[in-house]
Amino acid sequence: MEDTISGTNQDDQEQSISDCESGISNPESQYWGDGLIKVDEGNRLHHLIKNRLISGLGSQGAHTRVEAIHRNAYSSYTRRARFHSFQIYSQAIEKKNGGSNVNVKYGWYGGSKDEISEIISHGFGHCRSFEKDGFGCCVFLSPDDSPTESVKSSVIDENGLRHLLLCRVILGKMELVHPGSGQSHPSSEEFDSGVDNLLSPKKYIVWSTHMNTHILPEYVISFRAPFHLEGCERIQDCPKKPTSPWMPFPTLISALSKFLPPQTIKLIAKHHSHFRGHKISRHELIREVRQIAGDKLLTMVIKSFGDKGMVP
Repeated sequence: MEDTISGTNQDDQEQSISDCESGISNPESQYWGDGLIKVDEGNRLHHLIKNRLISGLGSQGAHTRVEAIHRNAYSSYTRRARFHSFQIYSQAIEKKNGGSNVNVKYGWYGGSKDEISEIISHGFGHCRSFEKDGFGCCVFLSPDDSPTESVKSSVIDENGLRHLLLCRVILGKMELVHPGSGQSHPSSEEFDSGVDNLLSPKKYIVWSTHMNTHILPEYVISFRAPFHLEGCERIQDCPKKPTSPWMPFPTLISALSKFLPPQTIKLIAKHHSHFRGHKISRHELIREVRQIAGDKLLTMVIKSFGDKGMVP
């Protein structure tokens, strides 16, 4: 699935995706709010994306079930602005590279349900720093025929589903980025993106400065996959013993009430209620609680509860 923006030399699958978009329906979404249109299971587009994901997972694909596919409708002014920005940057990269090599491809991005919802609504708000691999602050996407790395980055939600974004990515002229380099930006104006391998990349590397101009989220794929996918560090239900203490969030609030005044506990409970109502993300909830209660008290309370994993 490739896209040249100019409309020439398109891959057959990419052209097929464009041809079948007119058949997308818009029932009320079971998983997402406004701005995403559900793709009918009988639609050819649904079939193409589903098969691309399952075939890319190899032997694990047989145990993977796609539950829903939604298309970004770019329904708000800001979403349309990001769409037009992507088109403008595509044209700019094409001109910069002498009228060729805009090199737009499809790539997968895995995250939590909250993170993906925020990306669809507001764009990429942060990059991930991959210190253990020696990469700087960037956004990693997996090539469309090799989604495994992005599946490893997905997080099982409260309904047992994982979620992936299928994005168009402006790669332009790519440079090889070595693990351990700590590189967090192009090495020169000549390059537009990075890869871990020039011949057979498993990671598309988009620098933080380009993450909202060079990546266009187009589809959200919600699916169920086996728990034994290798390297499921970010999957909440991965069947291994947690490496840090945890406790249920209501229990944490109750325990903190022994140390903090009622008004403070009320504020923490309010943030938790906002999280449950999908008004804030899990990351935002934890950040607020840490600021209110302090890490020292939280560590003491959680460790005293037992050796489990904290999940709000």
